[in-house]
Amino acid sequence: MVRRLVLNKKKLIQISRGLVLAELVLKNAKIVNVFTKSIEANDIAISDGIIVGIGSYEGENEIDLKGQYVAPGFIDGHVHIESSMLTPNNYALATIPRGTTSIIADCHEIANVAGKEGIDFMIESAKSTVQDVFMMIPSCVPSTSFETSGAILKARDIKKYTENPSVYGLGEMMDYQGVLEGDKDVLNKLEDYSQLTIDGHAPGLSGKDLNAYILSGVETDHECVEASELIEKVQRGMYVHLREGSQTKNLVDLLSGVSSAYYDRILLCSDDLHPSDILNVGHIDQNVRLAIKHGLDPIVAISMASINIARCYHLNHYGAIAPGYYADLVVFKNIKKIDINMVYKKGKLVAKDKQALFESRKIDPSKLLESVNINLNKINLDLTLKNQLVYIIGLVKNNITTKKIKASIILEKGLFLSKNNPGLLKLAVIERHHSSNNIGFGIVKDYGLSNGALALTIAHDSHNLICIGDNDIDMYKAIEKIKSIGGGIVLASEGHIIDFLPLEVGGLMSLNDGQYVQKKLLNLENEIRKLGVTNDIEDPFLQLAFLSLAVVPEIKVTDKGLFDVEKFQLIKLEVGEDS
Repeated sequence: MVRRLVLNKKKLIQISRGLVLAELVLKNAKIVNVFTKSIEANDIAISDGIIVGIGSYEGENEIDLKGQYVAPGFIDGHVHIESSMLTPNNYALATIPRGTTSIIADCHEIANVAGKEGIDFMIESAKSTVQDVFMMIPSCVPSTSFETSGAILKARDIKKYTENPSVYGLGEMMDYQGVLEGDKDVLNKLEDYSQLTIDGHAPGLSGKDLNAYILSGVETDHECVEASELIEKVQRGMYVHLREGSQTKNLVDLLSGVSSAYYDRILLCSDDLHPSDILNVGHIDQNVRLAIKHGLDPIVAISMASINIARCYHLNHYGAIAPGYYADLVVFKNIKKIDINMVYKKGKLVAKDKQALFESRKIDPSKLLESVNINLNKINLDLTLKNQLVYIIGLVKNNITTKKIKASIILEKGLFLSKNNPGLLKLAVIERHHSSNNIGFGIVKDYGLSNGALALTIAHDSHNLICIGDNDIDMYKAIEKIKSIGGGIVLASEGHIIDFLPLEVGGLMSLNDGQYVQKKLLNLENEIRKLGVTNDIEDPFLQLAFLSLAVVPEIKVTDKGLFDVEKFQLIKLEVGEDS
C-alpha cells in the first residue's frame, strides 16, 4: 500500500523556484546527503513542514547554522514502546530530544495483555504526540501455545488493521515453526499483510528453512547474534537490524559482517530500551555513535538510521534531506562524535539541548487498568521435586538467550530451597490474566539475588507475573504488592517492601514521565545491587523479564512450566522426566 504526501504543489513550486519566500531557511548548513554519502554545504528551505529546496534561499525566518551538520531525523527501525515502561506521549518526550523523530513500533507487548483493546490504545495514544509512530500489528499473540496470554489474536482479528492509515505492516513473525509447517492461520496473516512490510524474528534460522521463511513474505530480522547469520540473511534478500537495547546488544558483534555491499540492507533499532538508558546514554543517536566508534563511516551509520529504514517500511517522504521530504532534521557540530543540539519535526523546532519543547498530551488508559487478576489465597510457591538431577537455567551475559544446564541439587523433604543451594534461585511465572493461578517453576543460576525477591508484571511475551527469589516469604510479599498496585516492579527483602514502580497501564506502562520512571528504576537497581545482583547482570529487570520468552533459546519458563525452546516443548525440571 503506497501512501503519498498531499501537497499544495503550486505554492511549494513557487517557493522552490525562489519566487516566494520560504517559511524557514536553515542557512549555512553542512547537509548529510544519504543518497550520495557526501556532505553538501548549502541552505535548506522549508515550508508547510516540507523541504522545498536545497541551495541559496531566503526565508521569512532564517537561522544561521554557521556550518553545523544537519542530518535526517533518526528513525527507530523496530521498537516496543511498552518496554520503555512509558506511554507513547511520554516516550516521545524522552526520545525526540535524542533525535528520534519517527519510530517503527510493534505493540506486541500490550496486545498480549489486552488484545485489540491494547492495539487500539497504542494507535490512538500515539496520535497525542508530534513523533510519527508507524505501527506494526502483532503477528503472534500469544507467541506460543505453551503459555497463557491475555488475548488470542487470529488472522481474522487483525485483518481490519491493514486499512488503518497508522498501520505500516505486520509485527515480528516469531512463530517461524508455524511458517515452516504451513500453519493455516499464520499463512493467512502473512497473506493479509502481503502489501505491507512484514517483520521477522528468526534467531539462528539458516539454510533451506531460512529460504522458506523468506519465501512466506518475511522481509526483516533483528535477532542475529553472529556476523555469519547477518551475512546469510542479507544474501537472501532480508533487511537486518543492528539492535542495541538495554539488555540485548548486538550492534558491535554484527558490525564485522557489514561490508560495503550490504550497507543499504542494514537498519538500526533499539527493540527494548529502558528510560534510564534513553535519558542517560541515548536512543538511536547512541546506535549511530557506537557504529562510528567501531569504524563505520558516519554518513553510512546515519543512513542506517534514516533512509534505509524509510525504504524498508515504504515511508516515501522520510529519511533524507531533499525536496519533497518532511523537514525532520537533527543538528549537531561534530559528525564523528554526534551530539544532537537541535531537533526539527516537520519544520518546527521540537527539542534543543536535550530538552523537549513540546508538552505531553493526556491520554485515556481506563480500559487497561487493573490488569493483575490473581487469587493470592491460591498461590502455592512450593517447588516439589522427585529427583536431585535437574535442569538449571544458565544466564548469558548481555543477552536474552539462556543455557540449559544439568545439575544436582539438594532437596529438603522433597522441596527445592535456595538456602540449601548457593547460587541457585527459584523462579515462578504466575498466570495473571484470567485468574487461573497457573504457576510454572524454574531454577536460575548466577542471578545473584540474596535475602530477597523481585517480582514483575513484565514477562515477555505473555506478560504474566514473574518472580525470582531465595525465599518464599519475600516472594509472597512482592506478589501481594504487585496485585495491590495494579502491576509493576516490586522488590522485597526480609518480609518488607524495599521499593516499587507502579505500571498501571496493562501492568507494562507508567502514567508518569521518563524522569519519574528513571528515578524509581535507579533506586530499585541500587537496592537490588545491595542484595547481591552484580554488574554482570547489566539490567536486572530486563534479565528477569526475558526468562519467560519461549521463542528465544535455550530454556525458559512460562506459566505452564519449564520450556525447552530447541525441542519446542514443555519439559519436567527433573532430568529424564521430560514430558
